[in-house]
Amino acid sequence: MSGTSLLAGRGAVVSGGSRGIGRAVAGLLCDLGAGVVVNGRDEAAVDATLGALTASGGRATAVVGAADDERIAGALVEECIGAFGTLDVLVNCAGVAEPPGSSILNISAAEFDQLIGAHLGTAFHTCRVAARVMAAQGHGSIVNTSSVAFLGDYGGTGYPAGKGAVNALTMAIAAELKVYGVRANGVCPGSAHAAVHRGRVRGTHRGPASSRAARRGDRAGVAGQRPAEFVAPLYAYLASDLARGVTGQIFMAAGGFVGRFDRPAPRVLGYRDHRDAGPWSTADLHEMLGTGS
Repeated sequence: MSGTSLLAGRGAVVSGGSRGIGRAVAGLLCDLGAGVVVNGRDEAAVDATLGALTASGGRATAVVGAADDERIAGALVEECIGAFGTLDVLVNCAGVAEPPGSSILNISAAEFDQLIGAHLGTAFHTCRVAARVMAAQGHGSIVNTSSVAFLGDYGGTGYPAGKGAVNALTMAIAAELKVYGVRANGVCPGSAHAAVHRGRVRGTHRGPASSRAARRGDRAGVAGQRPAEFVAPLYAYLASDLARGVTGQIFMAAGGFVGRFDRPAPRVLGYRDHRDAGPWSTADLHEMLGTGS
């Protein structure tokens, strides 16, 4: 399978595909042979991206609007099937940043709802419509965009909450849809710093740049000041048949760094058979948990 024909004949939807990472992903999918529906809220940005894709020989069309609206989500799937005859790939890159300085102390209910809608709402509405088509045809790939912010180290309140919810949704639908031959994965673009700092990423391929970022604690770097072209190939790989055995995974990519988050699992801190012993006392729990062990 050659690189330029990796996605030949496939139909793909890219929400948030008019700017940044979404635009880079849409361009690469086109380069690899897919027909792509570009989506975004800003009509001018969507038109500019669509023009650039078609001018370079790509097969592309567009739907303008917010993908957290179920009507727009439905229109994206309909447009893809109508234009390209199939829906094989859904990539969600749509999202909004939380204002600097926002926290649980000052965010409004309306602002929080907007952030949850832009991230979790977009993923839910588009995945719900696309999953039905993909399950019926027996194949498909969904790639949702998350963020290292889900760890809670930065990003405010609504943004990390929304991204964490996207991860949970992605793992849930991966489990639900596996029997139908449909895969779902997540990508956290940005910097390796936050995960390295918390001891979440280990390996032998860290270069000097990622080490310096970890020492600095550079939150601006975490926010994603890396070329979008470096993360786009991970989306393309997950969209392709090369990743046919990969589902329910949450990845990271930034510059030359690629990582994967281990699936959360409980660690036993204490155990008593409830048939032979009473409940833990608060003193017991303090001894067990209060030391930070």
